[in-house]
Amino acid sequence: MNNHIANSTSIDRLGEQIAALLADPATTHGLARTLRATAKEIELSRHHRASQRAFPSGRIEAAPKHIQVGGGAHRIDGFFNIDAAPPADLLWDVREGLPLQDNTVEVLFSEHFLEHIDYPMSAKHYACEAHRVLTPGGQLITGVPDAAHVLSRYPTGPEQAEEMVDRWYAKRTCRQDINTYLDLINYVFRDQDDDPAYTPHLWAYDLDKLRQLFTEAGFKTVEPWAFDPTMANAKREWASVYVVATR
Repeated sequence: MNNHIANSTSIDRLGEQIAALLADPATTHGLARTLRATAKEIELSRHHRASQRAFPSGRIEAAPKHIQVGGGAHRIDGFFNIDAAPPADLLWDVREGLPLQDNTVEVLFSEHFLEHIDYPMSAKHYACEAHRVLTPGGQLITGVPDAAHVLSRYPTGPEQAEEMVDRWYAKRTCRQDINTYLDLINYVFRDQDDDPAYTPHLWAYDLDKLRQLFTEAGFKTVEPWAFDPTMANAKREWASVYVVATR
């Protein structure tokens, strides 16, 4: 316990030092960018550590049947939402595992989450954890930006590119710097907008890659999922690929 307290104190002190460096006009752009990313990870760690203190076994006592991971403000009726940052029913960094009992979940849903965690370590760990917590016959439904969608249309005319840019970047502060179709390809593979409202893309996926990832984790079948707007965010359907992996 004392080591845990000391570790938390050290991390909090590091956060204060980072804040001071970010406030210093002499801090260079590259260093500031890295420090902002680190500060965000420290904040996520703070939420995770608080939940760990409440559930030191790494498992919650309840056994919800329907789980959403990384849903943010998008809520699904009847689903328990686990996310690393508010709002959520439980704040938990799922890169460290799913805080759920074995063989208890019937449906585990996420969309535009998987591409934001590192591959292979976190992505493969998440896939194995999903397999562990699902009941036999349980379903893992996953949606991600579809790399095949943008690659298959390259090169394309400026009119189509402009429409797609507006769909994905209309609210971004960097909109004036995203102009060509290649920018859209970069969005899927490495969305790196230096804005605290957005988390970078760390890996690109298509149908084949999702099939391989979840089959390797032990799922019996991995098939395209028929988009259901009562569950998924309707704004995510366009240029995304969804699969349902059955345990």
